[in-house]
Amino acid sequence: MNTQRKRDFLKMGMGAIAGAGLAACGSADADDNSKPAFVLVHGAWHAAWCYERVIPLLAAYGHAAVARDLPAHGINARFPASYFQRPLNPAAFATEPSPAAVTTLDDYAKSVLDTIDQVRALGHDKVVLVGHSMGGVAITAAAERAPEKIHRLVYLTAFMPKTGVPAISYIQSPENQGELVGPQLLADPAAIGALRMDQRSADANYRANGKLAFYGDVSQQDYDAVANLLTPDVPVAPFATPITLTPERWGALDRHYIRCARDMAIRPPLQQRFIAEADAFVPARKTTVHMLDTSHSPFMSAPQQLADLLHAIAG
Repeated sequence: MNTQRKRDFLKMGMGAIAGAGLAACGSADADDNSKPAFVLVHGAWHAAWCYERVIPLLAAYGHAAVARDLPAHGINARFPASYFQRPLNPAAFATEPSPAAVTTLDDYAKSVLDTIDQVRALGHDKVVLVGHSMGGVAITAAAERAPEKIHRLVYLTAFMPKTGVPAISYIQSPENQGELVGPQLLADPAAIGALRMDQRSADANYRANGKLAFYGDVSQQDYDAVANLLTPDVPVAPFATPITLTPERWGALDRHYIRCARDMAIRPPLQQRFIAEADAFVPARKTTVHMLDTSHSPFMSAPQQLADLLHAIAG
């Protein structure tokens, strides 16, 4: 292979690499940092991979975008030993303490803020921070700590908890009636320190309910690939930790909420409750509300629509 072909080959190979645990794409013009950049935060049981289809679409608009595994997720996940023992021993799986139990809300917030700092260090002063589902807890904590580093805040059918109220208290609220996540949990979170599912279950009904809960409008093939990447444990501590918010910090940010009309994990009435509580807390700065006619996971079922909307929000 001659020298030029070798360089072209290496360049092509490097361009195709997206590290497990860190998915990123630069803008169409690497020297143009005028467009806002995105930091994309995933939800529970997920990781950076969930934005794989969205990041290139944002790049086509000229936006740099980065997604990173939160602590205890993706390649940072640690697994209960019973998860790998098949056939599964339900009693052992329901009682084995989670290795993820030590992960805190502070760990989440630090990870998000570190990622924002890395993006800003590349010259992207305007950062749009997006949180999906449980990721809403992480971005809320990060935004209260460092609002000056954030251009806009976007909740993608996400938890947007009221000041002083732990996110976990919303899960069984009347507004979330009909949610399908609860039946998937196979252990007492207080006993094991995590919200635990069996992503490898042999029970066809259990697997079908998992698809409906999170991915009701994606193909079975796509869901099978996704389910193979989901991890069993999500640390309960970040969900159970209340966040103290102030109108002068979190409340000063331009705030957007993307509602998903067919969400069976965070039901539409609960999404609306989050919006109403935020608007009551900061009446001078209302939440800008957007709607997608999708399930809980538009990054898989409608990536182009989601990217179009995020580009419009970025301004």
